[in-house]
Amino acid sequence: MIRRISVVAATLAAVMVVSGCANTVRGVGRDVGNTVDATGAAVKDVAR
Repeated sequence: MIRRISVVAATLAAVMVVSGCANTVRGVGRDVGNTVDATGAAVKDVAR
């Protein structure tokens, strides 16, 4: 019984860690996209 509880707890902890990583990767993707947009706008302003 104790072993089963330990396995369930470890599985839940792993799921929480993996879901946190997914959010981080998504956030980094958004940040990179925003950086590209800002760089493009700056280039257009300089070119004028």
